[in-house]
Amino acid sequence: MSRSLARVEEALAALGLAANIVEAGACRTAAEAAAAVGCEVDQIAKSIIFRGERSGHVVLFVTAGGNRVDPARAAAVAGEPLGRADADLVRAETGFAIGGVAPLGHLRPLRAFWDPRLSDFAVVWAAAGTPRHVFAAAPADLLRASGATPAAFTA
Repeated sequence: MSRSLARVEEALAALGLAANIVEAGACRTAAEAAAAVGCEVDQIAKSIIFRGERSGHVVLFVTAGGNRVDPARAAAVAGEPLGRADADLVRAETGFAIGGVAPLGHLRPLRAFWDPRLSDFAVVWAAAGTPRHVFAAAPADLLRASGATPAAFTA
């Protein structure tokens, strides 16, 4: 088991959540992940990462698979201009590679925001630390686990 996958499993267990982690194959897009687990695209909780231009730290936006993060709205929510987070910064602050960033189990606490669309479902699926693994969770549990703040940041 990869260290990233183990960290997600440990984070879920520490929060008292069942670790329903599955190897779903190539899940680099929300559509691929939804097809692999048999759910709607919007049930995929994407972890979109930006770099805070003033803080220099990553900012996480957990969004429904079919939604796009609007950069201007996201910057307003974050309270600072946002830029592209390169792979090295993402890995350094989250511990995950791009394409497998989980919404929890990060190396350091992150500022995180939650797309309210995800709360419309009984179950959502999120990356489990690798581009091939996902886990299922109730949206309320995932929101709590991620420490995210619900906000309007999608296009």
